[in-house]
Amino acid sequence: MAPLIALAGVTALLLALGAAGVRPLRSWPLALRGGLAAMFTLTGVSHFVGMREELISMVPPALPAPALLVTVTGVLELAGAAGLLWARTAPWAAAGLSLLLVAMFPANVYAITAGVETGLTDDLAVRTAMQAVFLAAALAVPVEHVRRTRRAARRTPLPAPR
Repeated sequence: MAPLIALAGVTALLLALGAAGVRPLRSWPLALRGGLAAMFTLTGVSHFVGMREELISMVPPALPAPALLVTVTGVLELAGAAGLLWARTAPWAAAGLSLLLVAMFPANVYAITAGVETGLTDDLAVRTAMQAVFLAAALAVPVEHVRRTRRAARRTPLPAPR
């Protein structure tokens, strides 16, 4: 639940700052990127501190080197969070994090169905719904980037033929 609170809380805070007149924060995509960066920083850090053992226990037994997988996914989450903060890399970071969310979801299903004690919600419907929110938020970043790029291309006149 903490990642959902981080995503919603930071996004709302940044939107409120934008509404209060902080000029760069007037764009919802920027606020969403900030919320996602906060969420993935929180979850990325948990791969190393606090929940590491629980996350290792969530890795399905068919996968090799659970500790290494948790380390790699933690590094990817932290790198993705940093990438979300820079406009040029944000769409790529968000797309990569979207793929990571999909790739890691089976660990959530395994943990719930196998009764692995993680301290997280053990309701598959709740965890699936939260994952859908995270995925939708992450996918909104590259989708908005494509829309904005297409709008700019339509406004830019073509050079005159020579």
